[in-house]
Amino acid sequence: MAAETETTMPSASRKHHETHAHRHDAGAFVGAVESACESRGLRLTPLRLRVLELIAAEEKPVKAYDLLDRLREEHGNAAPPTVYRALDFLLEHRFIHKLESINAFVGCHHPDEAHQVPFLICDECSSAAELCDERVARLLGEQAKEHGFTPRAQTLEVHGLCSGCAHARKAG
Repeated sequence: MAAETETTMPSASRKHHETHAHRHDAGAFVGAVESACESRGLRLTPLRLRVLELIAAEEKPVKAYDLLDRLREEHGNAAPPTVYRALDFLLEHRFIHKLESINAFVGCHHPDEAHQVPFLICDECSSAAELCDERVARLLGEQAKEHGFTPRAQTLEVHGLCSGCAHARKAG
């Protein structure tokens, strides 16, 4: 699946040190999830598919109630529990990520891999970039174990300004 990638390391190191902005070919992403569901024997209901499509079409993280509003425009009778059940399914099977600090959702660029990734979230434009660097998750896990803590999940979200917003501030 194609993705716009801003690399932060020389090409020799790029494999393990990439930043993915959540802007990609929505159709290819949805197709990859449909294939993953088929190969895993999962049922991608029409509602789950539509919620996935809405998330995939967004260039920025999207909130559940924004998804609900869009579904109501199309179907009029969409209710919060149905949207949350679709989101739960997509999260459970690693097709999307939830950004806890802003209570919003983005598509996952690696739905076939179990992984924990930090996100860089711009407080100005609300963009989110997935930092694909397994060293971060590994280091957090090692630090937790050194403290006798058994981690079950990791959520690391770094807030600040993206390069575009920082540049606009300097120019303005």
